[in-house]
Amino acid sequence: MSVFLLSDDCVFPDPRHAEPDGLLAVGGDLSYERILTAYAHGIFPWYSDNTPILWWSTDPRPIIIPSKVHVSRSLRRLMRKSPFTVTMDTAFSRVIRHCAKTTRPQGEGTWLLPEMIEAYENLHDEGFAHSVEAWQDGKLVGGLYGVSLGGAFFGESMFHHAPCASKVALVTLCRLLTQWNFHFIDCQQTTPHIVAMGATEVPRETFQDMLREAIQVPTRRRKWRDVLNQGNGNDEGNVGQGEAVSL
Repeated sequence: MSVFLLSDDCVFPDPRHAEPDGLLAVGGDLSYERILTAYAHGIFPWYSDNTPILWWSTDPRPIIIPSKVHVSRSLRRLMRKSPFTVTMDTAFSRVIRHCAKTTRPQGEGTWLLPEMIEAYENLHDEGFAHSVEAWQDGKLVGGLYGVSLGGAFFGESMFHHAPCASKVALVTLCRLLTQWNFHFIDCQQTTPHIVAMGATEVPRETFQDMLREAIQVPTRRRKWRDVLNQGNGNDEGNVGQGEAVSL
């Protein structure tokens, strides 16, 4: 196998040609059209400041079925106390910058370089990237962000500054995605954290089949806080207390 060099066209090689570690291609750009094309084919960007843009398709692929997210007894007890106010798409730029300070399991330092942050902010402006925020006493203490395409949510990164804040954000997201009939959350890389939350690994071929079906669903292309506000009348996009999500 070999790593492919991308051209100026938004075209990717077949993910089945990826290296054993998942590396598929190098080069290209971070336009939102190219990134969406990548996600639609089960490919995602991940690189550091000393490499060119790298594109990956890991095998096996960890996914979470939203309705099957695992909520431990201790987390369930915590959520009943409602220690956090959970919102969506109210602080995307702040969330991604907090995530930039969190290392990925297979790398040292940040992988969210300034151009990556800008690319996902563009996706957010275009209605494809979304954030979930957990607040405590008015402070942002946890959250996550990812990309929505059809009936698939591609989880990118999460952070927490208070115990279980990112877990509460993830569970809230899963319960909303269940109501919206999303097929799965793509977790990209397996970690003990996501396994504890109910992630399971599927072969790349199975994932690609699931993805082809999921992207046939119309994409919810807008700020999700606006969608939620239509249902609960909350101007702040709070999904922790309204009717939009049942906790």
